[in-house]
Amino acid sequence: MSALNSLLRLALACLALAGAPAWADSVLVWGDSLSAGYGLQTQQAWPSLLEKRFAEAKLPHKVVNASISGETTSGGRSRLPTALQTHKPAVVIIELGANDGLRGLPPKLMAANLQAMIDASRQAGARILLVGMRMPPNYGPEYTASFENTFKDLARSNKVRLVPFMMEGFADKRQFFQQDGIHPIAEAQPIILDTIWRELAPLLRR
Repeated sequence: MSALNSLLRLALACLALAGAPAWADSVLVWGDSLSAGYGLQTQQAWPSLLEKRFAEAKLPHKVVNASISGETTSGGRSRLPTALQTHKPAVVIIELGANDGLRGLPPKLMAANLQAMIDASRQAGARILLVGMRMPPNYGPEYTASFENTFKDLARSNKVRLVPFMMEGFADKRQFFQQDGIHPIAEAQPIILDTIWRELAPLLRR
């Protein structure tokens, strides 16, 4: 019986080790409606397309999309520690700040919240991809410049990879947006994925 118990314990240990990479290779998408797929079917949103790309490339990574429509950097900051503990991601994609900007919140406050999320992700052992956003010109040149530079400054000071602008390549094309003029349509999602992939791919290498 003792020998049988030893073999059972060994088998369970092997199973545990075999299952570990699924957690170790998870990519946590931490965003707002732009990543939650507002106005789209779930499978059309860029995080679902990322999951599909992983599968087609036979990569071991799994996507955990914990994005929430309407989320601000303050909300993301408060929720992140629990998500890091639950999902234990290898990579965290931080795509937050657009709602801060649309509400005219101070970029310094946004920077402090983003910095806290970068610190928490790093302390959890995750690699970080910061996704930047820009504000429309009607917010004024001083605010729009300060908002955009916040992402660049954080990426530089923390030495993390940055997607400078999530909507690169189609932001000026009205046909790529829903009726609200804010949320991209399904046809724009592959463009977003390619933009993010350029900076994400190097973080997937062990």
